[in-house]
Amino acid sequence: MRRRTVRVAALGLAGGALGSVYLWHTDPHRPGQVLLPCPLKMTTGILCPLCGGTRMAYDLLHADVVTAFHDNMVLLTLGVPALAYVVGSWLNAGLRGRYFRPRLSARGNAVVLGIAAVWMIARNLVG
Repeated sequence: MRRRTVRVAALGLAGGALGSVYLWHTDPHRPGQVLLPCPLKMTTGILCPLCGGTRMAYDLLHADVVTAFHDNMVLLTLGVPALAYVVGSWLNAGLRGRYFRPRLSARGNAVVLGIAAVWMIARNLVG
């Protein structure tokens, strides 16, 4: 078992728990909440591929999957499972004493960037 993996996982879990507790009590659907704004939307008014992620996380914490899907459907259907896979693989390798480094090939990078670009264009055209 890698001690560094356990330390980083514990810190990540503690940070995630603190963020979740704060988000549980802070409704990002209402204006005036103290949350990090999207820099792209703040400067240009354009929604980035991750816009709606905080609202989506809030809705998932409150078991409202339909509203979470409405907030950012691509992030919910593709991003959350991909993140769960990477974190699970990292934890599995670290607890077995191995080192895990996620890597994307050039094709994988092109796919991720292509999906993000298409999603950003589509959601800004639809409104």
